[in-house]
Amino acid sequence: MAHTPGTAVIPGGESSDGSRRSRGDRIDRHDRLGRDRDRGRGSTRIVLDETSKRIVEQLQQDGRRSYAAIGKAIGLSEAAVRQRVQRLVDGGVMQIVAVTDPMMLGFHRQTMIGIKCEGDLERVADHLAGMDEIDYVVITSGSFDLLVEVVCEDDDQLLEILSRVRMAPTVTSTETFVYLKLRKQTYSWGTR
Repeated sequence: MAHTPGTAVIPGGESSDGSRRSRGDRIDRHDRLGRDRDRGRGSTRIVLDETSKRIVEQLQQDGRRSYAAIGKAIGLSEAAVRQRVQRLVDGGVMQIVAVTDPMMLGFHRQTMIGIKCEGDLERVADHLAGMDEIDYVVITSGSFDLLVEVVCEDDDQLLEILSRVRMAPTVTSTETFVYLKLRKQTYSWGTR
């Protein structure tokens, strides 16, 4: 359910080395990163061309795959792949990280906490996002105003974190959902 950083999202646009475009590349009419305004919401979205989708697929198969190997597989130079990826990292569009199994590292308690609050939801969300133990914060509709994911060592640490969450400004109630077993977690939405 939660999103963990690490998914590669590569927008379309000019060849990152500034050279001629490969077949299938196109210039997005808005900017070099292929950003477009999502109608009605004011948010920015990324437009992927076919070449970019193929880069994403390569990275999703193996995040440590070399730029040379990616370039060879999709018909771009190593430099073009490197520059595209670097531009996206620098622009905050994607992160390249290692995703660990918390259980293997001694974090035996994972939970999703549903939070009801009053007032400015974004202020509360920003406050909770500042807590190191919380790795996922989302403002939502429905029964809860916010959902946060917590990964911790044991129930004592969970209780301490939960106390801090409940003391956040305007929080009125919480409900904790303890993960018993993770069945599926993917990062494959990048090429849809």
